[in-house]
Amino acid sequence: MGRRSRNRSTEPGGLPEPASGPTTTPRSAPAALQRRARSEDRPTAPWGSFPLGELTTLAGIVVLIVGFISQSARLMAVGFSLVALAATELAAREHFAGFRSHSALLGLILGAVTAIVLVVIGVPRIVQIAAAVAMFAAGFWALRRAFQERAGGMGFRA
Repeated sequence: MGRRSRNRSTEPGGLPEPASGPTTTPRSAPAALQRRARSEDRPTAPWGSFPLGELTTLAGIVVLIVGFISQSARLMAVGFSLVALAATELAAREHFAGFRSHSALLGLILGAVTAIVLVVIGVPRIVQIAAAVAMFAAGFWALRRAFQERAGGMGFRA
């Protein structure tokens, strides 16, 4: 066996010497650890324990694969929409409960929806881009403030 790294006393009894000096009290957890969201605090879904989000994601993946195999752009769009819907619902629920901040993701979704609507309407490309970026920035700012109110002033939680 190798050497062990522990304090050995010079007394014949082999007991380590007690530490001299002031006793220290255990410190509170560092601020980074307090920012961690506990699994017990996760918000519950409005429909209870039924795995609707997981089933929607699974259905979306299956439709995506079928659309890819059959080379159907419509099926792939439906599959992507189902997966995005499930992810958006979970992100919004966690964000507005103060569990975890999803400000950037939700702001990006707002910007993307804005761009899609403007593409369908037929607005010029530069206006689409400017409006999407403005919506993302405004949405990010408003969502960050909403999260801070619900999370007790913290800007994010991991």
